Amino acid sequence: MKKIEASLLHKIWLVILDALSMALAGYAALALRFRIDGGQIPPIYAESVKSIMLFNIIFSITIFAFLRLYSSLWRYASLTELVNILIGVGVSVVFSLVVCSLSYKPMFRSYYIFYGVVLAACLIVTRFGYRVFWNFLRGRTHGAHMRRTMIIGAGEAGNTMLRELTSSDKLDAKVCCIIDDDERKHNTYIRGVKIVGGREKILDSVRRYQINEIIIAMPSAPKKKIREIVEICQQADCDLKILPGLYQLVTGEVTTDNLRKVQIEDLLGREPVKTDLHEIMSYVRDRTVLVTGGGGSIGSELCRQVASYRPSKLIILDIYENNAYDIQQELKKSFPELDLVVLIGSVRNTHRMESIFEKYRPEIVYHAAAHKHVPLMEDSPNEAIKNNVFGTFKTAAAADKYGAKRFVLISTDKAVNPTNIMGASKRMCEMVIQMYARHSKTIFTAVRFGNVLGSNGSVIPLFKKQIEEGGPVTVTHPDIIRYFMTIPEAVSLVLQAGAMAKGGEIFVLDMGEPVKIVDLAENLIRLSGLKVGEDIQIEFTGLRPGEKLYEELLMAEEGLQKTENQRIFIGKPIEFDDDTFRVQLDNLKVLCNNDVDGIKDEVSRIVPTYRVDHENEGEVVQ
Repeated sequence: MKKIEASLLHKIWLVILDALSMALAGYAALALRFRIDGGQIPPIYAESVKSIMLFNIIFSITIFAFLRLYSSLWRYASLTELVNILIGVGVSVVFSLVVCSLSYKPMFRSYYIFYGVVLAACLIVTRFGYRVFWNFLRGRTHGAHMRRTMIIGAGEAGNTMLRELTSSDKLDAKVCCIIDDDERKHNTYIRGVKIVGGREKILDSVRRYQINEIIIAMPSAPKKKIREIVEICQQADCDLKILPGLYQLVTGEVTTDNLRKVQIEDLLGREPVKTDLHEIMSYVRDRTVLVTGGGGSIGSELCRQVASYRPSKLIILDIYENNAYDIQQELKKSFPELDLVVLIGSVRNTHRMESIFEKYRPEIVYHAAAHKHVPLMEDSPNEAIKNNVFGTFKTAAAADKYGAKRFVLISTDKAVNPTNIMGASKRMCEMVIQMYARHSKTIFTAVRFGNVLGSNGSVIPLFKKQIEEGGPVTVTHPDIIRYFMTIPEAVSLVLQAGAMAKGGEIFVLDMGEPVKIVDLAENLIRLSGLKVGEDIQIEFTGLRPGEKLYEELLMAEEGLQKTENQRIFIGKPIEFDDDTFRVQLDNLKVLCNNDVDGIKDEVSRIVPTYRVDHENEGEVVQ
């Protein structure tokens, strides 16, 4: 109520000022015409102005209201409002001319010019003066506490960000300079702020203008360029932020609220994998979909994506009830019309899996349930085999028996030439899928990718926690490298694999160049506003059991086959004898159920590329 009253009072105040401005403009025009020449104002002209004044004020105020001069936010006034003022003044001048002509009121011709100029000046001062006064007051209020900001990028996004930073009453930022690599823009100005040069001027300008905040406003720039600029900015002791995607600028979503901290994904140096899922996801619509491990990082994102394509029923299976509950509540809120079933159970339980498939008859299965932590599985190899290998076997058997149309296994780059039991178990999972693909009407396929940024137990959340606790940040080896991808990229690959699969393939993502883990640690420390070696130390703890310096995405003998997506490839299946493999699985099952030692040796006989180093068992094969 108070806001409504304040708005009404503001409009009334502007109407009064406009009426006074028109009266002032009328008599000022007379004074300018005659007093400048040293003469007196003839009474006949003063009488003419007086007689038309009331009509002119009423008509002009009506026109001003139509042009929204009383409903605009003058704090954010721009060229549009200025044009509306000039249009309103022009109409008022024409009206005065018409009234004087029709009523035969004598008036000299220069009156209309003087009247228009003075009225325009008054309206501009009363409107834009508020903005100038507000900006002055804002600067006085914040003073030395105001953030001194540099914007990198002098395009549309940079201009949008500059406009909001300079006009918002909720922000205490003063934009001191702009950086852009386009030499044609150098030494020019945007909204009074100078474009001082290209990226080579970043560090010098930080010192010169005492910058403490840098905003990268280049949403459409290639990832490689962003990474190069971020690496320069990291050398400055500044708070670093980045603007999101260009589509948000087009839709009007880009504001200062969209600014985020520079994330480690911005430093990977490659473009995100883009998949047009709208064209391929028709195979999910009106189908019953089962996601095992649906509460995990990949599983939950699969559920979100699948739910958006309107399956007839979505079934989530997870052994961990808290994760299952979280994704259940999220999907109920986001997709209230979704037929959602959330079940607690283990893929290791044959009877449980059989009963689920018999009751719900899922047509599409995404198998994400697995033990994935390498060091933990090294100490509990039997559990890795029970859950990963036989969990996959039992789920695949149920899918085959009850006529599922598609089955997609979530695999890992650690399955290639594995040096740990977790990787070897996932290679065996791929073999299970390939075996069923040769004999089943169900289309079985696997999807292999590297480390997923931000997933449960991944390195980035660990580093962030260690930084929050004051360090040290622990890295196993200074030379260890990994391939990385984001959760949305991983899920888009899984979904596309389900559409492209013909049976037995292993889909592989080209994830660009691998990244050194120590570089990720150093970058994350700098992006947190801290200095490596001073504020936060990095400690090398030694490679963990089963860990190797680098991961491979494809065995040499598998080869590569291109797909329509230039970043997705298919590995040619490796031939093995199905009957021999089934006998090996039976023997392995007995060993696992009895929890005997020597399980790794048995696995190495099944997976020839897996070697167990008994002299240094638990250590790393590099």
